[in-house]
Amino acid sequence: MDFSPLTALSPLDGRYARQADALRSIFSEYALMKARVKVETEWLIALSEFGLPELAEISDHGKAFLRGLAADFSLEDCAQIKEIEKTTNHDVKAVEYWIKGQVAHDAELAKASEFVHFACTSEDINNTSHGIMLTEGRKELADYLEEVRGKLVAFAHEWADVPMLARTHGQHASPTTVGKEFAVFAVRLQRAIESIRGVKILAKMNGAVGNFNAHLIAYPEKDWEAFAKNVVENRLGLSFDTHTIQIQPHDYMAELFQAVTRANTILIDLDRDVWGYISLGYFHQKLKAGEVGSSTMPHKVNPIDFENSEGNLGMANAFLNHLAGKLPISRWQRDLTDSTVLRNMGVAFGYCFVGYNALERGLGKLQINLPAIAKDIDSAWEVLAEAIQTVMRRYGVPKPYEQLKALTRGKDGITEKVLADFIVKLEIPQEAKDRLLKLTPATYVGKAAELARRA
Repeated sequence: MDFSPLTALSPLDGRYARQADALRSIFSEYALMKARVKVETEWLIALSEFGLPELAEISDHGKAFLRGLAADFSLEDCAQIKEIEKTTNHDVKAVEYWIKGQVAHDAELAKASEFVHFACTSEDINNTSHGIMLTEGRKELADYLEEVRGKLVAFAHEWADVPMLARTHGQHASPTTVGKEFAVFAVRLQRAIESIRGVKILAKMNGAVGNFNAHLIAYPEKDWEAFAKNVVENRLGLSFDTHTIQIQPHDYMAELFQAVTRANTILIDLDRDVWGYISLGYFHQKLKAGEVGSSTMPHKVNPIDFENSEGNLGMANAFLNHLAGKLPISRWQRDLTDSTVLRNMGVAFGYCFVGYNALERGLGKLQINLPAIAKDIDSAWEVLAEAIQTVMRRYGVPKPYEQLKALTRGKDGITEKVLADFIVKLEIPQEAKDRLLKLTPATYVGKAAELARRA
């Protein structure tokens, strides 16, 4: 069967292809091959500047040509490497042979071609390539999360003063404001974004088992560790890892993927909360012409975007958690279980993007239902029991909690009058009575509005 979005095994290449499209130039096999070419050519150029007797420094023209192999890398180039791989059955060796073929026409570069991949193990090329890919992918993902956070901040500020009945354990609780609840998610997400951006992306170029064995046997007088550090940090933009086995141990990947998982978990929490508020009638959703809510119940406008977001972020976290749990584990100095798993980084990020896209769609449809929110909070005068018993505590009234518990707990019909009758009989200063008598559920919101504006 021919491949098309309709025959794709993964919805990331089918139903959700558009949402994941930005990641194809970062995490596809094409992108991995392009990164490998960049690493190989930068290593060769750096070697030529290292003063090795058998390798003259490559001319500016030659350097530009080598760098152009990566900068102008095409799908046709990638296909040529894959064709070579059919013979080598080794993808990194295929890249090496492809580069040698590309420079064969140039006398200067052809002479230098045996220094392509010099003293490298394939993991020197792969781990740096993955670092390059994750540097770009991390930026795209964190920027997307900042965009989502911006919408939450806008809601926090817009609805900072809208009082809302809170529901701890699903029951009526001390009031808050709509804006404050969005502010909580905005602040939580900001911390998660900072964690994602703060992970140091490590890389190594130290040979077959991390000891520069081949490097030093060939040129024992050279400071290969300093050389490799310079290539990794100054040419590839990564952070040098001094102690590795054949692979860079991937601990930073686990740290990064776990940081993304935490951000996604925060957004799943948001998805479920907003879903619940829609169910309570606190929000309407903008209607879209032609859209169907239920196949049998015409009246329904389902919160499908938040459900879609929750489901896809759950898929993302499943992949991210496996990556984080598996990648730092390698039998002795190397096994290949990480290799096939690493090919799924784009899948994990792809489900993140699908989830973020659905969440943004859902947030864009929200319309606040002020009458419903006001009606709900005005029907819950019992939530002022906390305020009354706390003031009673201040003035030493005996058993304040117990008195309010007897008055309100589990009882229907707690009205403004019931509370007022209780307050006027209290032996507390008149000023305190007056303050309590003026209090309503809608005004008992503490610093909620201020906190919302600080998001």
